[in-house]
This record gives sequence, C-alpha cells and structure tokens, in this order.
Amino acid sequence: MSTLTIECPDSVLRSLHETGERFADNVRVLAAVKLYEMGKLSSGRATELAGMSRLLFLHKLAEYDVPLYAGESDHGK
Repeated sequence: MSTLTIECPDSVLRSLHETGERFADNVRVLAAVKLYEMGKLSSGRATELAGMSRLLFLHKLAEYDVPLYAGESDHGK
C-alpha cells in the first residue's frame, strides 16, 4: 500500500474542528466517492480506497447524492 502526504494548514483543521487524522480519513472517503462518481473506480475499488465496508460506502454515496450506478458504466477502469 502506498502512503500519500498532503499538507494542510493548521488554520483549516481548526476551522473544520478536526484532527489531522480525521481530516485525512474524510479526504480519503471523499476521494473514493468522487472517483467512483467519475467512473474512475468501481464501487469495489472505491470501497477499498475509502477503507470501509461496502454497505457503509453505499451509505456514503447516498449521503453525497451520488447514484449507485454512477461509476459502474465504465466497468471499473
């Protein structure tokens, strides 16, 4: 597994009332949702990136108003 580093100003974390770890988790989920929506990842790969169960990921899609079929038309590029 690869590790990526993102610089985030402390002021942003304070504005969001989040720790660096929590922010990183949220960014990972948001990236997975967006990549799925764009058709870049299948739901299975997006779930893997998000680091959560498939059921929870499907709930996240609903939370962000992303249709379940959004990323599936490209057969999981």
